[in-house]
Amino acid sequence: MRHFHFGHHNHDHADRHAMRHGFPGGRPEGGRGRGGERRRMFDSGELRLVLLKLIEEQPRHGYDLIREIENRTGGAYAPSPGVVYPTMTLLLDMGLAEEVASEGPRKLLGITEAGHAHLAERADEVATAMERLAALAKLSARTDAAPVRRAMQNLKAALQDRLSQESVTREVQLEVARLIDEAAGKIERL
Repeated sequence: MRHFHFGHHNHDHADRHAMRHGFPGGRPEGGRGRGGERRRMFDSGELRLVLLKLIEEQPRHGYDLIREIENRTGGAYAPSPGVVYPTMTLLLDMGLAEEVASEGPRKLLGITEAGHAHLAERADEVATAMERLAALAKLSARTDAAPVRRAMQNLKAALQDRLSQESVTREVQLEVARLIDEAAGKIERL
C-alpha cells in the first residue's frame, strides 16, 4: 500500500473561516453538530468521487486538492490532510488513479481509464457532490459579514474611546445607549 507524506500545513485559517460559516467545531468533517454527532461535509465515498473528479480535470497533488476544494467552497470548507491523503492512496489502490511524472517532490495523481469509467458510472453522485461544493460557496458568499464585522469593530473602538474619557457624564452614557438602541431597532426592521 502506498502512503502519501505531507509537510506542515496550518489549518488555523480554515478552522476560523469554517467557524464563521456555521461549523462550530471548525472544518465540517472535524466539527460536532447538535447532540455531539460528527458532522462531515462528505462521506468517504463522496470525497473519493470529488477528488477523482478534480484529478480528472488535471493531475493534482494532495495540497492542491485541498486548496481546490477550499476555493470551490468560497473558503468555507477545506478537507484535512488526514482524510485527503488516505483517500488518494485508496484511489491508487483501486486503480482509479495513478502517479504521474512531476517536476517537484510531491506526487501527482492522474486519472486512469478505470477512473474515467468509475466517474461515468456514478455521474449523478458526482454531480450531486460537486453541486454541494457550489452551494456551500454560495452560502459562504451570502453569509460573509466582513462589512458588518468591520462596522462592529468601528463601533466598539468608538465606544471604548468615548466612554473611557474622564469627562463622560451620565447624560453622555444615556445618549450612547439611546443611539445603540435606535440602531438596533432599525436593523430589526430591515
